[in-house]
Amino acid sequence: MSETIRITYLSDKIDKLRYIDGKSDWIDLRAAEHVVLKKGDFKLISLGVSMRLPDGYEAVVVPRSSTYKNFGIIQANSCGVIDESYGKYSCEDVWCMPVIAMRDTEININDRICQFRIQKHQPEIIFEEANPEEMKGEARGGFGITGKQ
Repeated sequence: MSETIRITYLSDKIDKLRYIDGKSDWIDLRAAEHVVLKKGDFKLISLGVSMRLPDGYEAVVVPRSSTYKNFGIIQANSCGVIDESYGKYSCEDVWCMPVIAMRDTEININDRICQFRIQKHQPEIIFEEANPEEMKGEARGGFGITGKQ
């Protein structure tokens, strides 16, 4: 099943969006501006697009696996969530990536710096309180026990 997303490209210097070479259902996003950052700098980098997501959907924006290695930046909010109200009424709602430079760096127009996918909103959840006796079972061993391998 496919969904239609209305998109406005706000830069003619970035490639049009497409799936990542048939390898994934994530879609790369590119820097729409030339950016020079010093270590510790913060910047909202324009991705040069505005989209109208379908009702009931949201986009999850995360760095590409090579973003830190190539550019020395981290996404300031770790994971960005864009709901369908952003861009619904105006193409002035430009998608951006908030970054912090961990070293001096330069990012050129059209460099792939992050990726996104859309997903349906989480269904309504009802939390039902339980006492500790009801939740007994074999513990996994604590948070982070899966190790480094």
